[in-house]
Amino acid sequence: MPNEDVEARWTARMKAAQEGDAEAYRQLLGELLPVVERQVRAKLFDASGVDDVVQNALLAIHRARSTYRPERPFGPWMRVIVRNATIDHLRQHKRRRERETAVEDFDLIRDPSSGGEPDSTALSPVLARALEELPAGQRQAVEMIHLEGLSVAEAAARVGVSGGALKVRAHRGYRALRERLKDTKDLTS
Repeated sequence: MPNEDVEARWTARMKAAQEGDAEAYRQLLGELLPVVERQVRAKLFDASGVDDVVQNALLAIHRARSTYRPERPFGPWMRVIVRNATIDHLRQHKRRRERETAVEDFDLIRDPSSGGEPDSTALSPVLARALEELPAGQRQAVEMIHLEGLSVAEAAARVGVSGGALKVRAHRGYRALRERLKDTKDLTS
């Protein structure tokens, strides 16, 4: 909770920024950065997401700056925006964890009988079969990007399509693989 002097300075700088004073806005954001970081770190256990949430919160403050009313305290307005950015991040990661399973959870990347390190030539029979069942364009996109390690641009040039078209094929292939492999975890355990 900022003291009255800090609150008054933030309010004055935001008001000046709303009136077009770029230097006041730069100073305000400079002061807010450590405060926003502290607020986010207090709520996130995942240190890797802190920078992303701080950046999103500062962008949200920037986008919403015209909604700030100078007759009201700045701190509570800012804290609500930071809290909402943090909640959005947590919700997004919760949804992702619920719908995705890490490939490492399956022993699909390499054939266990091959021993050694996983490589693109030693796919497990389950994954190889699932890849074979994909439509040719999807299979080709997935293999070039993830097995051969080509960039999207390189893979797209190789097959003569746009990068966007290749991304669509790959995305559809990933979705189809996820569906085919959904019940495989039980089979590989």
